[in-house]
Parts: sequence; C-alpha cells; structure tokens
Amino acid sequence: QVQLVESGGGLVQPGGSLRLSCAASGSIGSIGTVGWYRQAPGKQRELVAAMTNDGGTNYANSVRGRFTISRDNAKNTVYLQMNSLKPEDTAVYYCNAHVRAKYATYFSDYWGQGTQVTVSS
Repeated sequence: QVQLVESGGGLVQPGGSLRLSCAASGSIGSIGTVGWYRQAPGKQRELVAAMTNDGGTNYANSVRGRFTISRDNAKNTVYLQMNSLKPEDTAVYYCNAHVRAKYATYFSDYWGQGTQVTVSS
C-alpha cells in the first residue's frame, strides 16, 4: 500500500509565502507524474501544478509565476512553493501521484488527505 502525507499548510497574510510538502511512503516501485490540486468551499477540485518524472511542468494560469512545483525523487517527496499568496488561493490543497507499487505492472492514482491553506489579513 502507498500513502501520501501532506504538510506545510496554515494561515498566511496576503503577499506571504508557504511551502507545501507531500511525502510518499509504502511499497513504492516508481512514481510518475505528481501534482497539487486544490478545492475551495463550493467549488470543484482544480489542478494547481503538475510535474512529470522527467521534469516537465504544467501550471494553472491563476498561479503561474507565483507557485513552483518541484520533486526530490530520492526522498519520494514533492513540494509546492507558493509566493505572493492571495485570498483567492484559500483552499484545501491535495497532493496526487501516479505510483507503481513494488511488483505491480501498472500505475495507480493516490491522493493525500489534504492540507488547509488560508490567506487572510
């Protein structure tokens, strides 16, 4: 079984920064594309940023230039550096990873439990 655990959320003032982390653990063979999603109250979950295992990235227009996704393959960890935060960035942020478990021949989708980010003065 594979688990994703996020950390780093919290309350920050507009213009501030936060860094989210997502550590994968368990019976991991390899990790493919990883991503961060967010869901604000009353809204659908949306993609914030994604990174392939060869370093390709994709960002939502609303965060491009402010957020940066990165990964440490040796630590099975993905990060989201969030700068110049705005109140509209307030949401629960979820980590997602396509993971091939050890001895498996296919990739499966895994999600973290979510971490709250609140941007408010």
